[in-house]
Amino acid sequence: MSTLPRSNTIYDGAEMLVLQAQLGDWDNLNHLIICKSSGQATIVDPFSGRYWARVCGERGYTLTSALLTHSHWDHSKGVAGLLKVIPEVRVWVHQLESGRGWEGPDTDRWDHSPLTSVDFHLGNLTFKVHCTPGHTPGHVTICGHGIVLSGDCLFLGRCGRTDLFGGDMRAQHESLIYLKSILAEFPEDWLVLPGHQYALADGSNPTFTTVGELLVGNAALAAAGDWDEFSRLEFLSFDDSLAVRARRQRAKTREHSH
Repeated sequence: MSTLPRSNTIYDGAEMLVLQAQLGDWDNLNHLIICKSSGQATIVDPFSGRYWARVCGERGYTLTSALLTHSHWDHSKGVAGLLKVIPEVRVWVHQLESGRGWEGPDTDRWDHSPLTSVDFHLGNLTFKVHCTPGHTPGHVTICGHGIVLSGDCLFLGRCGRTDLFGGDMRAQHESLIYLKSILAEFPEDWLVLPGHQYALADGSNPTFTTVGELLVGNAALAAAGDWDEFSRLEFLSFDDSLAVRARRQRAKTREHSH
């Protein structure tokens, strides 16, 4: 029997438990949220659905849903496998992700406007799902009960790139201004859990930080509100194979629209 990658307890409170695991070759961070009173669990951005189904089975949790912060393959690749082993699981994604060609699989779609939020219930827990486009058209950021799941909208030291297909630098700027105001209202010790483990400028490579530390140390948040400064950030775009593919996708879409 193969050994499972290790999942670590990131948060353990009276109402909720959060497990984190780094899966795959893209430094993806997966987060399993468990409502302690009901035993219900949701997995955010499953890199491997079968992995999390096994974790829940071994620990006695009922995996009822999967939440996609966005639909890039490394955040959604585990969905098909999860649906095969737990056919009744509900898979949530924002409808605006169809703007980058997402066609599923999913079972439920949020449809709220950018820079607004809706509630998501897990057992007796309630989270705010904020629509924060920019990295992708329908990216969401999930907040509540002492945690912020930021996907690829915000990493610990910077933000996600905006040059991939469906990305939009101005939308990302507006989303970060919006999130900055929301984060400022949270207690400083709330945990920020990003979609990837990327090293910080000082060479450290944490898998989470606090809201207080993020507001002080995140370069993208620091620039949010000053378009000239924000638009010059070097991590918003890269000259790599993914950028080349995005340019081809945009050209193909323009061709089909004429």
